Amino acid sequence: MAGALMEDAPKLPVPGRRNILITSALPYVNNVPHLGNIIGCVLSADVFARFCRLRGYNVIYICGTDEYGTATETKALEEKCSPKEICDKYHSIHNEVYKWFHISFDMFGRTSTPQHTEICQAIFQRLLVNDCLSENTMQQRFLADRLVEGKCPTLGCNYESARGDQCEKCGKLLNPTELVDPKCKVCGSTPHFRDTKHLFLELSLLRERLEEYICTMSDAGFCSQNAIQATRAWLKEGLKARCITRDLKWGVPVPQEKFKDKVFYVWFDAPIGYISITSCYTPQWEKWWKDPENVELYQFMGKDNVPFHTVMFPSTLLGTGEKWTMVKTISATEYLNYESGKFSKSKGIGIFGNDVKDTNIPAEVWRYYLLTNRPEVSDTLFTWTDLQSKLNNELLNNLGNFTNRVLTFIAKPTGLGYNSIIPDASDPESHLLTKPFAVKVSKFVEQYVEAMEKVKLKLGLKIAMSLSDEGNAYLQESEFWKLFKTDLVSCSIVMRTSVGVVYLLASIMEPFMPSFSTEILKQLNLEPGSYLSFNAVEGNVDWARPWDFLPSGHRIGKPEPLFRELKDEVVEYLREKFAGRQAARGDTDGNDIIDQLKSTRVSGNEEKQQETPAHNNDTKPKAHDTDMFISRLDFRVGIIKKVWEHPNADSLYVEEIDVGEESSRTAVSGLVNHVPMEQMQDRKVCVLCNLKPVNKRGIKSHAMVLAAFNYDHSKVELVDPPALAVVGERVTFPGFSGKPDTVINPKSKLWEKVQTYLHTNSDLVACYNTVPFTTSAGVCKVSSILNGDIM
Repeated sequence: MAGALMEDAPKLPVPGRRNILITSALPYVNNVPHLGNIIGCVLSADVFARFCRLRGYNVIYICGTDEYGTATETKALEEKCSPKEICDKYHSIHNEVYKWFHISFDMFGRTSTPQHTEICQAIFQRLLVNDCLSENTMQQRFLADRLVEGKCPTLGCNYESARGDQCEKCGKLLNPTELVDPKCKVCGSTPHFRDTKHLFLELSLLRERLEEYICTMSDAGFCSQNAIQATRAWLKEGLKARCITRDLKWGVPVPQEKFKDKVFYVWFDAPIGYISITSCYTPQWEKWWKDPENVELYQFMGKDNVPFHTVMFPSTLLGTGEKWTMVKTISATEYLNYESGKFSKSKGIGIFGNDVKDTNIPAEVWRYYLLTNRPEVSDTLFTWTDLQSKLNNELLNNLGNFTNRVLTFIAKPTGLGYNSIIPDASDPESHLLTKPFAVKVSKFVEQYVEAMEKVKLKLGLKIAMSLSDEGNAYLQESEFWKLFKTDLVSCSIVMRTSVGVVYLLASIMEPFMPSFSTEILKQLNLEPGSYLSFNAVEGNVDWARPWDFLPSGHRIGKPEPLFRELKDEVVEYLREKFAGRQAARGDTDGNDIIDQLKSTRVSGNEEKQQETPAHNNDTKPKAHDTDMFISRLDFRVGIIKKVWEHPNADSLYVEEIDVGEESSRTAVSGLVNHVPMEQMQDRKVCVLCNLKPVNKRGIKSHAMVLAAFNYDHSKVELVDPPALAVVGERVTFPGFSGKPDTVINPKSKLWEKVQTYLHTNSDLVACYNTVPFTTSAGVCKVSSILNGDIM
């Protein structure tokens, strides 16, 4: 049953406070959501909603199932039941999946409600009165659009299984008549045309108001680059009339006698679902939706939904002539792909919301993995080995290791630790190691808040994990297990500072991993929900004094290990279990593996010795198959001997690079808009030398120059070897050895798998995981991009 999940009393906008209305694209109710849907919409919006609550904003998060249209009728035919029965069934499944993922909706509703019909029809009547609609005759195959499949007509796409409403591959909106060689999905026959009258929204009449609104939105909000590009593309193509009706029975009826046998097209009525679901949350819904001066609207979606939210929906609202709350910020993701292909609900390919529950891998691990892999600027890839690596290396060996070491040491009995009592810290600001660490902590908090306010969720998580990494380094450098015996005052400073950082991590990780944060509060013996205050108005925490976050004398709870290692055999079992189409998957016999899976929870790692160094050979992060891959890549120090602009591409340089061979290599790099040519000439660079040569606009590139990118790829810097590094020497990664391949087979995706773990850290050092790019003269660095991606 739909309902308010967060509170019983509906929240309303409060004068003088920052009022934020958050929506995520309404998931279609014809199937179980897959991981791509979850990260693209509901999970991303949930993270931002939780952050806004931490900041003390007055926020509501609205979502629900999109239940009308052709796909529902198609699914009802497949399952031999009524559309309403399909909606009831899958609405309940969606609700349960999102509860398992700890999605904190204020309201998760649905569009098949009387309120939805009433508001849709009211908006339609306003458009009619304002002469924003027209009638026209169009040819239509009398099959539901999604029952028709054929080849996409878009140049360069040619996808063989495009639907009659939209191509799943390129995302282009289609009419069924545009498909090449259309066929009925059910019987395989060729559909026949028939003339039929429909209603159209005249977008051209609204163009001036729409462009003015889009300009205002771009200035005031933080729209993702793909949202801006998709909107500009639609405007550039020209705004033509869009059909808003369909010859169906399952939908919102058109309230006109002439069109009484038609319903509204799903892309007309679905965005209005945000409004109607809010009206189910509170009868005073207009206070949220008709007060643009006091309410900010943030919307989350996949890139294929962008034009409907930046062109169609705003045009609909503008056409009414009423004063609506319009979107300020749109956060749109690219695609999350599955192993070797694309997630597809209609084809049952990928891992779905109900599948993840069956893995017994905890929800917070899935949340973390999806968010670190959030496809913000380009498509990303889900692989089981990547999930394993991020759990074992980042959650277990970084975050889990730091929190568990600190709490376990404090909990040790008198003579071995502090008997669960947080010690006093005498003059911590004079402690040589603690003072600079505290400055770093404050800087991390500042960067975290800035990233999250701009809806840079992936960057916010990376900064939070960098804080944990710095905490481990601080513990390690302090050698606290020795200080306890030789300098108790210093040890107490280190431990009180560290437990403060544990508390801080619980607070800033709450938007990403709420159950992890709840567990940390329990182990700190703090009340549920009692996080450090990030209130934007009060702002009374001095982040540069982490030793003050928790009082001395406070008794902590019982420390428990937080994560357990995910074994290779479990990963292999899961990969096989979830291969192929969802409907065809059998129940693999794997009782032994299931027993191991049941132990993969917020628990484990009991045997780790907390008083020994965290980065010795036994505890060095292991990335499993990527550790084998890193030594197979041939990174070298090179020097650019000559550089010029590519004759056939404005954004590309061509470089001749000396990499220590008899002759120079030619490389083609997309750096024209980021690095001036004079800064390229005679510059030492890090070069990847064993990728298969590729033709780039008529010139074959035999090497790749490595560069770091900030969170939105608006800033790019070259990775610089030390000045005294020898040209041609191999860039190595201490602790990993082996000869590089002569040439990497592109089909192996080896570079793509390793690239995920290449980044700059908070000291501007280029790293694989936590291991620096190293030469005989020292480590490789960048100029200013902190926590950037290297590619």
